[in-house]
Amino acid sequence: MTLSGQESRRRRRTWSFIGAVVLAAGLIVALRLVTSDGGDQAEEVKCGGESLQLRVASSPEKAGIVKQLAGEYSGRTVAGTCVDVLVQSKSSGAAMQALAGGWNEAADGPRPDVWTPAASGWATLLRQRLAAQDRPDVLLEQQPPSLANAPLVIAMPEPMAKALGWPGQGIGWRDLAALATDPAGWAKYGHPEWGAFRLGKTNPNLSTSGLNATIGTYFAATGTSSDLTAPDLDKPEVKSFVGGVEQSIVHYGDTTLTFLSNLLQADDRGAALSYVSAVAVEENSLIGYNQGNPTNDPAKLGQHPRPKVPVVAVYPADGTLNSDHPYAVLNWADDPRRQVAADFLAFLRSDDAQKRFLDQGFRSWDNKPGPQATVDNGVLPETKLNLIRPPSPPVLDLVLKSWAELRKKANVLLVVDVSGSMGDSAEGTGKSKMDLAKQAAVSALGEFGDRDQVGLWMFSTKLEGDQDHRELVPIGPVGQDGRRDALRSRLEGLTPQGGTGLYDTSLAAHEYLKARLAPDAINAVVVLTDGRNEDPGSLDLDNLISRLQVESGSETVRMFTIAYGGDADQDVLKRMAEATQAAEYDSSKPDTINQVFTAVISNF
Repeated sequence: MTLSGQESRRRRRTWSFIGAVVLAAGLIVALRLVTSDGGDQAEEVKCGGESLQLRVASSPEKAGIVKQLAGEYSGRTVAGTCVDVLVQSKSSGAAMQALAGGWNEAADGPRPDVWTPAASGWATLLRQRLAAQDRPDVLLEQQPPSLANAPLVIAMPEPMAKALGWPGQGIGWRDLAALATDPAGWAKYGHPEWGAFRLGKTNPNLSTSGLNATIGTYFAATGTSSDLTAPDLDKPEVKSFVGGVEQSIVHYGDTTLTFLSNLLQADDRGAALSYVSAVAVEENSLIGYNQGNPTNDPAKLGQHPRPKVPVVAVYPADGTLNSDHPYAVLNWADDPRRQVAADFLAFLRSDDAQKRFLDQGFRSWDNKPGPQATVDNGVLPETKLNLIRPPSPPVLDLVLKSWAELRKKANVLLVVDVSGSMGDSAEGTGKSKMDLAKQAAVSALGEFGDRDQVGLWMFSTKLEGDQDHRELVPIGPVGQDGRRDALRSRLEGLTPQGGTGLYDTSLAAHEYLKARLAPDAINAVVVLTDGRNEDPGSLDLDNLISRLQVESGSETVRMFTIAYGGDADQDVLKRMAEATQAAEYDSSKPDTINQVFTAVISNF
């Protein structure tokens, strides 16, 4: 199975779009609002009249820094022309898939001239996708230069890491696998109050940390430090090992931001040891977390105090991988843009620019730790890394196919708003919000495997007596008894009606799934709404939040919310998601709902 093949359960795309252009007083400055992995960002265009724009697609964890530097670089003259560098944040996997598909600007956003994913492995996989389609390479260089480096680490709350022998004792994936599969859980190490071992890991089809962590577990399972082979993957003991690790997953996702943000919120409540036991992240993300900045956005540094319980970097003793953040110029860039790309690269690798990367916890382009790589920030900079080489692309495809079979299954209830406002037109699309939402939900059904359990509700107000929701498909295995076709048919038949009974429906959905909790699955409710609670007889928000709140250390139903359209109450939906240690997704621009919906499903 390939990252972008039809067999893959985890095709994930994140999308970009350009919004309105406005003039700033007294300056020839345009601001474009760009929806990306990290949300809306303003791009400053400094040049007027004759000018040239270089577009850069950056992986999210460094997009803030690259964007800041692009703003400082823009406005200079290269080859006699004023130039602007415009940066969009796009996950490495989503950008790779977009490039492999030819980059459709209507769906993928503005086509970049430069792509800087988190790791060179994505460029290797892109070349394989293109070769499989008998299409030429789109990268100018076989080995693009590096902007920065960041080894994969296992971030653990310090007390938990110390219980395993950190920092004096080497800890690896084998140790975590043994803990994950031990019925005693943390009681094995004298801490029954911590419950079971819980791992946070992103989706390997989308995220570099998830991909590298998955590769690391397969290497650990085989006990090899050299090349991983296809026959290795079929060994029963390898499948048992990897499956055991996957069973400890809290949930998956498209970014480590969800895990680190939820962990910081748990720390604020004094419950840092109850959410996750470990998260697979890049070293720089761990440093950002310990500075109270889980997004690692330089603009947010200092806005939140350092966590009370820091996390520390465990460098897997049985091998880890490095993210080298390559800077790849694409072959459709014309000669002037290639000149600008080369000049911008030199700027990014200058001492002053590299200091920005180092200040955010990255290692330099030549792999030297910076001033933030300190013990106080949870890092052991002098640790000798046991770096492993990624498997060949064909074997990596088999790794991902194997992972799709072994990953933790999902137990998910989809809850879709059908209030009257869903019939409103989605500007610029020629379709209603309901039409777009139905298309997105139907498309997302393909992301679920046959053994996943999925159900469907619709809601507005007073659909059945005083009840605001109606069950359309009871929860059950997707591959059983025509359920996939039933889900598709019911979704396609949704029609707008009534008001928005958000609070009562959300609580009812949460209670419904709690009564059907699957202990071996990721249990989650997905609520999509374009409005606010309009049922005056419902429970109030504070009561709803208190009843959704997760008890420390307990198995839970997570509620992932989608704020659909400009009238959705994002603050309320964010509170609902945070109460269940999940995430809220922003689809305030209705034409992004397909991308947002599939990003949500990446959590399962």
